[in-house]
Amino acid sequence: MAPFPTLYIPHGGGPCFFMDWPYSTPNPWTRLAGWLSALDATLGRRPRAVLVVSGHWEEDPIALNVQAHPPLLYDYYGFPEHTYHLEYPAPGAPWLAAEVQALLGAAGFEHRSEQRRGLDHGVFVPFKLIYPQADVPLLQISLQRGLDPEAHLRIGRALVPLREREVLIVGSGMSFHNLSITSIDNARIRESELFDAWLTEAVCAPDANIRDAALMRWRSAPAARIAHPREEHLMPLLVAAGAAGSDAGTRVFSDRMLGWQISGFCFAAT
Repeated sequence: MAPFPTLYIPHGGGPCFFMDWPYSTPNPWTRLAGWLSALDATLGRRPRAVLVVSGHWEEDPIALNVQAHPPLLYDYYGFPEHTYHLEYPAPGAPWLAAEVQALLGAAGFEHRSEQRRGLDHGVFVPFKLIYPQADVPLLQISLQRGLDPEAHLRIGRALVPLREREVLIVGSGMSFHNLSITSIDNARIRESELFDAWLTEAVCAPDANIRDAALMRWRSAPAARIAHPREEHLMPLLVAAGAAGSDAGTRVFSDRMLGWQISGFCFAAT
């Protein structure tokens, strides 16, 4: 049986899929919601568990949420009251945490267990659509504080063996993340298109070594610091790319929302 692919998914803005769009313009999140809802079917089979790294959790050393029944962390502000009562009672995966800790340790990464923090919205918001029955165990792992690109590729490489153990590795972020530049009427934002074109070419390079080298140099990409004034929403992509090993990257989602050109990627054996 082929190993599971790795994914980089856009997780939208806050609880965007679970509230009414307040403007007269078309809801910019509709296509992304539909893609996330159909993602399970594209995988062909259910994973034993999902290991997810979100752009909303940074620690040093790397932390893993080892709770058997993780709560939710409503880490967004100014949204309708009902969005602070969303539920997603997916089981945790303490058994998987032990495997991940062993792999990280063997690769030279310090790590710790987290017993209190809930799953943030970069996890529970998209997974409410991907696995709406909350029936797939989830283990969240943090980014490493400092957001070093090479370190996050190495974190991903340490996790490669999990794919043979029926674990789906998902990086959850946004390929363009500059909240100061938005267009309610979805007018094109040129800088987002420039960065997206570069990112797609880099991720889909036919040679994984070329891909990874390009991603490590992402700051030199066109409009890089406009696309990511701070790179926490890009680093989950590097974890997913590292965990892909030599498998090729493909763009599997593309849309314009709030003027941002946004992409999602899958890494799988061809």
